[in-house]
Amino acid sequence: MDQLALLFVLLLGALISVPVGDRFGLPAPVLMTLLGIVLAVLDFVPNVDIPPDLILPILLPPLLYAAVRRTSWRQFAANKRPIFLLAVALVFVTTLCVAAVAHTIVPGLPIAAAVALGALVAPPDPVAATAVAGQLGLPRRLVSILEGEGLFNDVTAIVLYHVAVAAAVSGSFTPGEAALELVLSAVVAVAVGLVLGWGANKLMDLLGDATLQIGLTVLVPYASYVLAEELHGSGVLAVLTTALFLAEYGSDADDVMTRLAGHTFWDIVDTLVTGVAFGLIGLELHNAIRTASGRWGEMLGWAGVIVAVVVFVRLAWLLPATALTKRMHAKRDYEEEIPVGWRETVIMWWSGMRGVASVALALAIPLETESGAGFPDRDEIIFIAFGVIMATLVLQGLTLPWLVKRLGVTADSEREKEFEKSLAVRAAKAAKQRLKEIESAEELPEELSEQMQRRAFEIGVRIYPEMGDEERREARRRLKRMRRIQGEMLSAARHEVLAARSEPGADPEVVDRVLRHLDVRSLR
Repeated sequence: MDQLALLFVLLLGALISVPVGDRFGLPAPVLMTLLGIVLAVLDFVPNVDIPPDLILPILLPPLLYAAVRRTSWRQFAANKRPIFLLAVALVFVTTLCVAAVAHTIVPGLPIAAAVALGALVAPPDPVAATAVAGQLGLPRRLVSILEGEGLFNDVTAIVLYHVAVAAAVSGSFTPGEAALELVLSAVVAVAVGLVLGWGANKLMDLLGDATLQIGLTVLVPYASYVLAEELHGSGVLAVLTTALFLAEYGSDADDVMTRLAGHTFWDIVDTLVTGVAFGLIGLELHNAIRTASGRWGEMLGWAGVIVAVVVFVRLAWLLPATALTKRMHAKRDYEEEIPVGWRETVIMWWSGMRGVASVALALAIPLETESGAGFPDRDEIIFIAFGVIMATLVLQGLTLPWLVKRLGVTADSEREKEFEKSLAVRAAKAAKQRLKEIESAEELPEELSEQMQRRAFEIGVRIYPEMGDEERREARRRLKRMRRIQGEMLSAARHEVLAARSEPGADPEVVDRVLRHLDVRSLR
């Protein structure tokens, strides 16, 4: 098997793991990691030949962009306190605790190298957290906080990692310079993200075509990441800023085709890239195994201690952080922004899985220092890092569904239904208001006006079928019957148009264009 065949196996596994995970109640990223582990121990499977410094630039931009599309800046703003406590403060605390323990138990491990280890195992993986949490039907407030933590903690951890590695390589460290680098990195990243987001938004208006606009959304995250890194900023924060800007200002309510096609496209990208990323985590296990030859007992002991530190620190931090956040909010709104009760706090704790970023940072540790000596305890750091990744991702990922079910933590479906109903009512009212404006400007026949009134009501019913009172149940039944008949009519039309594609002299592009119009009409 060569590298290309291995890539196809991972892509196929990414697709198959989704229905298999749904069937057995297991997270697809964890299944892909297990697949990678199985492939890593097979003799005919080649070692992954990807330069470590390319793993983050290749995988993170599309994954971050896909994740941000599911949220909004206002959601982050509403959750700013818990996200800050988890994504910034907890990363610092975990880094320091891991560094202190590692420096104590690993003989000869310098402080700078220990901080590098702490930084690379500190951030829970944004892809793992959102993929796993989103599958389990957790309350939306928990998913929002996990998404925010996962998206922003890499920014803090990667900057800390670069500072620690630079100190280990050069042999010098200045706290003031490190703090200044952290601030400048964030400022540069936000500036790059905003500029590229604004430019991409303007360019989308110029392109017009849905295919070209979606193609631009593929390029923009990479451009944002690379440009920020070139200017010594945080590539991760730049991608987040660009994606949030486009999510806020780059959406045209009437651009139906781009929205439908873009949603489908990015769902596919998210599934495939996530699968490959977690498959690579399992495949890279051979690097850790190779470093432990002859020292299994000692190195497994170190890894076990660091795993315990990482897991315990998260719990020890979450308990007071949740209590603090409650005091900082008025009683009427804090329930939307923090875990409610000890059960949800436990789920937040057990959702702290490490993944892609930790693997990439571990493998990217330099081989040598400026003096030409080997990077201090590089093999030990890599082995411990993989121990943390495997223990948190596989153990916690496999047991999280059981824990969620055991504790009975589920989404507030009634609240979601009420919000959906309110949106349906607002949509129907907006349609009726626009109809009144048209009637005041144009002379509409009474029959047409009544028909349009029914259509305005139908807009809300299509969104929320239970909307309306008892008197309108018959109208809903008629609408349901009409939609069924209309669906069958459109199906017949699609079959007829598709059959024309095989007729002599038929232009496939014209057929596909007509078919696309019918497809969009079928979704309305």
